[in-house]
Amino acid sequence: MRKPRATAATSGPDGLAPASDVEAIVAGTHGNPFAVLGVQEAGKSLFARCFVPHAQSVTAYTLTGVEVGELTRRDEAGFFEGKLSIKKRQPLRYHARNAGGDWWLTDPYSFGPVLGPMDDYYIAEGSHLRLFDKLGAHVIEHEGASGVHFAVWAPNARRVSVVGDFNDWDGRQHTMRDRRDTGIWELFIPDIGAGRPYKYEIIGPDGVRLPLKADPFAFKSELRPATASVTAMPPAHAWGDEAHRNFWRNADPRREAISIYEVHAGSWQLGDDGSFLSWDELADRLIPYVIETGFTHIEFLPISEHPYDPSWGYQTTGLYAPSARFGDPDGFARFVDGAHRAGVGVILDWVPAHFPVDEHGLVHFDGTALYEHADPRKGFHPDWNTAIYNFGRREVVSFLVNNALFWAEKYHVDGLRVDAVASMLYLDYSRKAGEWIPNEKGGRENLEAVSFLQKMNKEVYGHHPGVMTIAEESTSWPKVSAPVHEGGLGFGFKWNMGFMHDTLEYFSKEPIFRKHHHNELTFGLTYAFSENFVLPLSHDEVVHGKGTLLGKMAGDDWQKFATLRAYYGFMWGYPGKKLLFMGQEFAQRREWSEARALDWDLLDFRPHRGVWQTVRDLNYLYRSRPALHGRDCEPEGFSWLIVDDSQNSVFAWVRSAPGGDPVAVISNFTPVPRDNYRVPLPKAGKWREIINTDASEYGGSGMGNGGMVEARAEGKGISATMLLPPLSTIMLELAAD
Repeated sequence: MRKPRATAATSGPDGLAPASDVEAIVAGTHGNPFAVLGVQEAGKSLFARCFVPHAQSVTAYTLTGVEVGELTRRDEAGFFEGKLSIKKRQPLRYHARNAGGDWWLTDPYSFGPVLGPMDDYYIAEGSHLRLFDKLGAHVIEHEGASGVHFAVWAPNARRVSVVGDFNDWDGRQHTMRDRRDTGIWELFIPDIGAGRPYKYEIIGPDGVRLPLKADPFAFKSELRPATASVTAMPPAHAWGDEAHRNFWRNADPRREAISIYEVHAGSWQLGDDGSFLSWDELADRLIPYVIETGFTHIEFLPISEHPYDPSWGYQTTGLYAPSARFGDPDGFARFVDGAHRAGVGVILDWVPAHFPVDEHGLVHFDGTALYEHADPRKGFHPDWNTAIYNFGRREVVSFLVNNALFWAEKYHVDGLRVDAVASMLYLDYSRKAGEWIPNEKGGRENLEAVSFLQKMNKEVYGHHPGVMTIAEESTSWPKVSAPVHEGGLGFGFKWNMGFMHDTLEYFSKEPIFRKHHHNELTFGLTYAFSENFVLPLSHDEVVHGKGTLLGKMAGDDWQKFATLRAYYGFMWGYPGKKLLFMGQEFAQRREWSEARALDWDLLDFRPHRGVWQTVRDLNYLYRSRPALHGRDCEPEGFSWLIVDDSQNSVFAWVRSAPGGDPVAVISNFTPVPRDNYRVPLPKAGKWREIINTDASEYGGSGMGNGGMVEARAEGKGISATMLLPPLSTIMLELAAD
């Protein structure tokens, strides 16, 4: 329960402010300065009151420049008041003077509120879907003046002030208006514009001044290690991506080719001096590279503002601000637009599961557990030493849902990959018995988080058709990618963590032992269509001592490269959308570090160049053959040809979809060539070899079938006898007559 604040009498019988109010304003302890400062009525007269530190005299003027009163200094700290020669309330400007000179300022307390009763209603209800247009700092025109409107949620605070370089970081000068029904504090500060650093000075419910807080809705932030928010103009980019957006609005993404290049923007490449590339520099380099390599989408590790580089962005303090590491927010808009004009989508990693406990961030924002659960059994994450959002609080849910909508609307992103969903779904995630609180039904499911995820997905898909959501969810939670109205969480896709784990485990085995682990590659097809899957070989597999994908492959160097190429062929032929972390497309040798760029010089060496060419050609085939993507999420598009040849470690299947010929995928995961090997095929005739990962141009041995095999009817079936190259995947397509 919030403590009631006493509102002092507006004026005494002589029109002067009570001494107690003057003292409170000067001390910065008054909780309702709008009852004292600005234009106040006393009898039939209007008085002006202001707090202008360092001033010795102040004269009041209208915004049109008409002098309306000389004010008297009531307190040497800078409290002035005086009778006005105007008949109705209106905004005022002051001409302040002291021995050092003079200056002009416009009185923020002479302006009315910006937010209205409908904002209060929808905010209180938790149904406001445009909070990013109302909260935060907005450069606006208001009642004849230009300035910045600030609004922040801090329902338990005794006082909230905007502080910045425009008021010497003095919390006494710009105390905000308390909209008590919602817990929102607001203030219009005239005469300032974009580019001004600011924070909120908050007095908690116990009267203690908190560390200065960054704005939860900041649209721009200072470059770390500085932590202030920065006032910014709304994105002014002139978008030219309507063709791209129209395509995806009308597409079924489950039936489109989606091949994702996962990128850490801070280490993909660096400037010659070791600095981060700007968004414009990234656009000039990254977008053409992605097009050349054949990926359909770029997925960025979190780019929202974060203080600590080694967190890779997953511990964000500014969910609404593109990181200052890469330049202004408009630069990110230009990047997305440039990618879209080139036909490349942009997906963002999004982190609504938890937030860091940096004192300038959300933790104990108004002196209470506001954004986080108060009970550490629900509000503290033991794995990451972070705070967990309170998904049972409608204002917190609204903050997060609005953020998802914000990136889709303001920056035209094509999708959000939601991080750490499993940690949100289970109350006992990474907790021992006694360290978690069961739900109202006695279970371990976090019903509040489930409700939040469903609401987020409904709002994103409802307001932004064409934008997809992808869950990083590592458990067997049912219906992650099923619609909410069918009892699902409502995501468009789910990461297939089982595929990643099983395949990497299999390929780490020496080829001679793989026959004993055959089911690690076949088992995945028993659930491959239970969700709409993305197959991820992500950053998580190449950090913290895990090495690189090349390093995980068994055998000597030749076998490692051959196996990696064959693995990629297997994966690109497997049902599901594709994701590959940067550097793995050319077989990066060193484990990834956010502190350095990728080892691009490796592309000068044939084995590495060969892996890159393999990925490029696989992407081309995947995009150009409907059979390889049109039924990625439907069992009708997959049929085993060879499932049980564990002795030879051979796998074969056929992919099919309307609008294209079937494609057969055959993998041999031993270094032994298999000559005269019989493979069943669905149709008789000549089948053209459209890729062979053992081709000499990729760095392989060059074994193959001369580009063609012929399938004949024999007995009850149709099959072709062929050579299976060592450690390879080949794909065959029925040749035109």
